Amino acid sequence: MGPLLLGRILHLNDIQGGVLSLIFRIADDNGLLLLDLKDLREMARFVGDNAERFRTEYGNVAAASVGAIQRGLLALEEQGGDRFFGEPALDLQDLLRTDPSGKGMINILAASRLMTSPALYSTFLLYLLSELFERVPEVGDPAKPSLVFFFDEAHLLFTDAPKHLQEKIEQVVRLIRSKGAGIYFVTQNPLDLPETVLGQLGNRVQHALRAFTPKEQKAVKAAADTFRANPKLDVVRAITELGVGEALVSVLDAKGSPTVVERAFVLPPRSRLTPLSPEERAQVVRESVLQGRYERIVDRESAYEKLKEKAAQRGSAEAAGGGPPGHAGQAGGKPSQAGVLIGAMVKSAAHAIGSQLGRQIIRGVMGSILGGRRR
Repeated sequence: MGPLLLGRILHLNDIQGGVLSLIFRIADDNGLLLLDLKDLREMARFVGDNAERFRTEYGNVAAASVGAIQRGLLALEEQGGDRFFGEPALDLQDLLRTDPSGKGMINILAASRLMTSPALYSTFLLYLLSELFERVPEVGDPAKPSLVFFFDEAHLLFTDAPKHLQEKIEQVVRLIRSKGAGIYFVTQNPLDLPETVLGQLGNRVQHALRAFTPKEQKAVKAAADTFRANPKLDVVRAITELGVGEALVSVLDAKGSPTVVERAFVLPPRSRLTPLSPEERAQVVRESVLQGRYERIVDRESAYEKLKEKAAQRGSAEAAGGGPPGHAGQAGGKPSQAGVLIGAMVKSAAHAIGSQLGRQIIRGVMGSILGGRRR
């Protein structure tokens, strides 16, 4: 997850979000992987402590903004963010699995606890969208999608979302169809979605809306106007009269145009409607082919370990020489010409190595590492 989405979780303003982007950029340019919260917290501390050093190349790093980021990360960690972020990351290929006969499989991401933190939940959905957009190759206009996402409580995606983030969501929704993916936003009222996004959605299923107040009646009228009109159907009236199992439906025809809205019955699911008991759910998890794939936490070397190692080396060098590296053996602490030269060579080599590693980290439209592969 990149700085754009993470900044939304942390409720950062524009200035603080800009500093977070700088922290990510400095990490990328120096080949320092940000894989979990402790990586990012240590990287923010390092950038804050060396703000003067980075000012010329990257711009001003305000201490107040770094402090706001650190406070937000600490609060996120206390809410379970230390377990939510990290490795192994969710692999979208696991959602593209088929059974032995070649049929697709239904995957359920149970987010009952995650939904108690709406900002985190909605940002996770955006992360899934961006990962799918970046990783799945172009396939044109297939007869059937290779993957279909159903996002429940979709209005949370757009609640308090800044304009630039909404624009990126619209971009992904508009282009993702060519990747062979379908997206359904599940929400009580279509007006919960921005018009620019709503206009990109071809298939619509509208269940009953009740209208008792003038505001609700206005919402029903607006919802009816989102459909392609049917001269034989009073859509405004039909929305308020729909019974259980009924819906207003409009889909795309062979030419990609929305059909006129029709009142239809929806086939009941061939399953029970009651939830699984805890015992049944545990059994399903045990029998899953993914059992054991995500249970073990991986903590490989990343920004936290590398920055701690550099700090330890610097401390050892200062202790051995009675001062910072390059100052040892000089009266009054004045650095020798050789010390200055060696220091410059080390910095140059470190920058070259960092740039080489940094070029391998490419971020996509939502700021996440392209393809989900971290090198």
